[in-house]
Amino acid sequence: MSTSPDPNDQKNISLPAPSASRLLTSFTTFLTLTLHTLLYHRHLYPPETFLTARAYNLPVHQSRHPGVCTWIADAVTAVGAQLRRAAVERVVLAVHAPGQFRVLERWVIDVARFPEWGSITGGSAEGANGADPGGEDDGLVNWTDVNEALRGALRRIAYAAEKMAAPPQGCTFTLAVELRDEASAPIGHPQDWIPSQPSLQPSSKKQAQKQPATVAGPRATPIRSVQAGPLFFECWVEQPDGDEPKGG
Repeated sequence: MSTSPDPNDQKNISLPAPSASRLLTSFTTFLTLTLHTLLYHRHLYPPETFLTARAYNLPVHQSRHPGVCTWIADAVTAVGAQLRRAAVERVVLAVHAPGQFRVLERWVIDVARFPEWGSITGGSAEGANGADPGGEDDGLVNWTDVNEALRGALRRIAYAAEKMAAPPQGCTFTLAVELRDEASAPIGHPQDWIPSQPSLQPSSKKQAQKQPATVAGPRATPIRSVQAGPLFFECWVEQPDGDEPKGG
């Protein structure tokens, strides 16, 4: 049996700018698909506002609302900018109870072990219809393996989201990035990011065990560990302790 790559070694990988940019584009495309998928399966918008497309040779659901599509595209572009400067520890889609700050679900993608990209340019998030950048092996990255890994992760996320009990009607959601302790906050103009409520975030890794009750968790359900070429990330969903999943 072959030995799995050590994800802790991924941060030491050095890639030329074109391959690094393409990998990040692959990930941001995956993130775009994941957001559409979660909005559909968590019933955050009516199902009739989605169309069925294909990505990674899977049927996927994509919002038809121009405002939603623009919001997702802008949000993913902002995430991609932070990934390029190696500032992100986790990307989180948080589902909030109607009219409250209380978090019911946190869909977490942990990218803490992404490679240190350095300065790369190019690449952008694409919609669901442009999700497959090709499957050839360019000698540095086996893109077929990358696509298969991302396909498997998207499929598992969709399954987990579909099987969980639906949240209450009227829930809202936010997309957040949790920064590495050493990363500076993305402050500038225009202001793409705003700080979250202090009660919804730990101030550091050392205080992460002291999260207040308003933060979803501590009960986490693993979804997938993903090795996509040089990319390694983990996906899970968190719910407030005591909210047992009722999915089939």
